[in-house]
Amino acid sequence: MSNVETTPMEVRCGATVEGERPAGAAARVDVLTPRDVPLGGPRAMTVRRTLPQRARTLIGAWCFADHYGPDDVSVTGGMRVAPHPHTGLQTVSWLFTGEIEHRDSMGNHAYVRPGELNLMTGGYGISHSEVSTPRTSILHGVQLWVALPEEHRDAERDFQHYAPEPALVDGAEIRVFLGSLAGRVSPVRTFTPLLGAEIVLQPRATLTLTVDPGFEHGLLVDQGEVRLAGTTVGAAELGHVPTGHHALTLTNESDAVARTVLLGGTPFEEEIVMWWNFVGRSHEDIAKAREEWQNSSDRFGVVEGYPGERLPAPALPNAVILPRRNPPRR
Repeated sequence: MSNVETTPMEVRCGATVEGERPAGAAARVDVLTPRDVPLGGPRAMTVRRTLPQRARTLIGAWCFADHYGPDDVSVTGGMRVAPHPHTGLQTVSWLFTGEIEHRDSMGNHAYVRPGELNLMTGGYGISHSEVSTPRTSILHGVQLWVALPEEHRDAERDFQHYAPEPALVDGAEIRVFLGSLAGRVSPVRTFTPLLGAEIVLQPRATLTLTVDPGFEHGLLVDQGEVRLAGTTVGAAELGHVPTGHHALTLTNESDAVARTVLLGGTPFEEEIVMWWNFVGRSHEDIAKAREEWQNSSDRFGVVEGYPGERLPAPALPNAVILPRRNPPRR
């Protein structure tokens, strides 16, 4: 998915590293609330964006999180994101309901469907389009980005698809689409240690998961009200837990099914610059990528089969992008 804001946030960030907590220590949970971002014109579908924001710019290498729906596409117009570029990142598409048609400049023509992961590596440069299909009546899911580390940020374009089998554990259904959790391991390649999993909790269920203490974690609640390590995280909120914990406990506080997405990863220690759909290391990186996209450079290739024009890049800010960091550890 593109960041189609006309004045996208300027972000320069570096993660902080936290030490391992004493055994049995309670996890500190910071609850992040989203902001609404429209994806285009007057009938635009609105997404709820929890990353990046001033309180936190990264969770592991996860640098962008949009949560949308359930949207009646007859009212909102659904998703129609014209061909647009990416650099220095991987896009992670995960749906709860509906269907999205994906086309990219590698020639891939694929569909994003519920319970199936589509991961695209932008690396040095790629372009793609995303359109909800005529078969879709309700569109509902998440779009996530992962920052690539310096040694891989110019990686070759790539596209991977994976449909994880669910694990049934203590009143929960878990689909691990990246990394490992609850005895399930995703074969999908990433460039830093990561975790991505959909967790559906039955009413009043409590689930304790063994996790990597070297990871920080973020729990995005799609529906319901979930207590994470003693802190309540409401629908559309993202609960962040720092490194140093061997287990996380999730409790569904309601009499209805709750659905969440658990993200995790080792703190991303490199400083990055992110603007519009580009991740780089300097303002100059971003300006060059923008210029090459505007000039139809071969860097991004061509998306075949999309019935319309490419998405133009917004104007660059009138100043060099200023540093923005995760809050210091406490």
